[in-house]
Amino acid sequence: MTGARTAPLILGVLNTTPDSFSDGGAYLDPERAVARARELVAEGADVIDVGGESTRPGATPVPRDEELGRVIPVIRELSAAGIAVSTDTIHAETAAAAVAAGARFINDVSGGLNDPEMFQVAARAAAETGTTLILGHWRGIPDPRNERSVYGDVVREVRDELVQRASEAVAAGVPSELIVLDPGLGFDKTGEQCWELLRRLGELQALGYPVLIGASRKRMLGEVLGGLPGAASGPADRDGATAVVSALSARAGAWGVRVHDVAGTAAAIAVERAWAGPAGGDQITLTGLEVYAHHGVFDFEREQGQRFLIDARLDVDLRAAAAGDDLASTVHYGEFADAVVAAVAADPVDLIETVAERIAQLALGYPGVNRACITVHKPDAPIQAPFADVAVTVDRVRRAE
Repeated sequence: MTGARTAPLILGVLNTTPDSFSDGGAYLDPERAVARARELVAEGADVIDVGGESTRPGATPVPRDEELGRVIPVIRELSAAGIAVSTDTIHAETAAAAVAAGARFINDVSGGLNDPEMFQVAARAAAETGTTLILGHWRGIPDPRNERSVYGDVVREVRDELVQRASEAVAAGVPSELIVLDPGLGFDKTGEQCWELLRRLGELQALGYPVLIGASRKRMLGEVLGGLPGAASGPADRDGATAVVSALSARAGAWGVRVHDVAGTAAAIAVERAWAGPAGGDQITLTGLEVYAHHGVFDFEREQGQRFLIDARLDVDLRAAAAGDDLASTVHYGEFADAVVAAVAADPVDLIETVAERIAQLALGYPGVNRACITVHKPDAPIQAPFADVAVTVDRVRRAE
């Protein structure tokens, strides 16, 4: 059960590099970098993500002394001013120095794969200062030709690889509650693979870790915008699309978004919050509920039956329940789960679309439930080719009385 939805953290990008893909060289000078960071905070950034080495495809690796010289003075000054700072680095030495200078987050886009000492540094930082470790998904320094962008099911494989990275971090001593996952949009992934990760973000969130989304100004957005009449193609021309992704990420429950244009993203998220409204802000979620039932268009499916997995997200105002610690003012998720099992196991139908609609109407019958988003998975569907899952999602809102 979750309480009122909070807006995702906004991580403002600050590249102190000469070769970043969208703003290379603009903030290489420490004084200009600090001034830019203050601007980002004034625009709504919660955290400043300071990077001293570009990870764009084809970027030249930077010696550690040079990376440290770019970021440590900036991190130290910002931290002294009370500004929350993240260090965007794939090197343990830089991460350790950044934490010593006041950084509260380590943002490793390699997920600890680039430097075997990263998890030890993160574990010490977590124990000493409560530093959060952000683990990105990648398969090496980004390849502009996408030769490593080969996946059977990109969401399942990214999920499984992130689980492995998180498990190794925990084994090294990083508390699980101080780990955030990042699907690594654009890192050895085609544009369509990136969109698939966003469409199925819930499958990553189901791992139990907060999720950071970093789509800002990336090629995936340029590919979408490029087909529009009169569209400009520069990275900064993608800020509007980035703001849309930020708002949709907020609606999907992302922990944070990493962006260059903080003002646009802050505005978009504010609009999304207003649209959701106070009642739409609270949710109860139930995921992975397993039911054995006899639905399907084939006779053998109805005769033999098969597994169905149910995910349910209910929008319900939980303020009264929280204020009075009153079970009667919320949805008893145990009873709801039993009701879903009974509904799914009831009379057989051909389509899982029908099953999803049945559950949605059941959910909307509970007092206080304003919206129900239901996904029915059929992992054992009779499909000849190898596949990971097939699912149907319906999103229903209570009609006005």
